[in-house]
Amino acid sequence: MTDLDLYVTWSEYNHKIESLAVKIYRSNWQFNQIVCLAKGGLRVGDILCRLYNRPLAILSTASYGGKNNQERGTIKLSEHLSTVQPLGDRILLVDDLVDSGISLAESIAWLKTKYAQNITDLRTAVIWYKSTSIEIPDFYVDYLPDNPWIHQPFEVYEKADISKFASKFDKD
Repeated sequence: MTDLDLYVTWSEYNHKIESLAVKIYRSNWQFNQIVCLAKGGLRVGDILCRLYNRPLAILSTASYGGKNNQERGTIKLSEHLSTVQPLGDRILLVDDLVDSGISLAESIAWLKTKYAQNITDLRTAVIWYKSTSIEIPDFYVDYLPDNPWIHQPFEVYEKADISKFASKFDKD
C-alpha cells in the first residue's frame, strides 16, 4: 500500500461503469459486439451488454500474480474466444483499466489476427486509464496521471479463505 493507492467501493465501481456506458452512448458510435477481457473486464462487459442489449464474448487473459496478485508478469491469452454466436464486425473491447496497456495491445492484436476478416471497427473502453499505458483507450472514465494501485471492491475475494466464509454462514 502506498500514498497512491486508490480504494473503490461497490457503489463507486458501479457508478463508473454506468458513466462509461453514457460516454459511449453520447459518442453515437454504433457497435454490435462487446468483447471483455477476463477477469477484470467481466463486470464491465456484463453491465454494458445488458444496457446495450449486445452480445458478450469473453477473452480470458492473465498477467498478474505473486503477493496480493499485484506483480505484473507476461500476458497470457486464451486460445479461443468464448461466445455463443459469430463475432460481430464492430467490436467494443472492454476491460476495467489500462495500466501498462500491454494486455489491451496484445488483445487487440489477438483479435485482429484471429478475426481480421470479420472486423470493420474495433474500439476500446475502460474505467481507468493510467498515464503509464502504451495504449490510449477510445473511451474511459478516469485518467490517472500517477500510477496508483486500484483496490477494487471484489479483491476481498482474492484474499478470502472459503472455509471462513462457510463458518460465517453456519452462524446464520
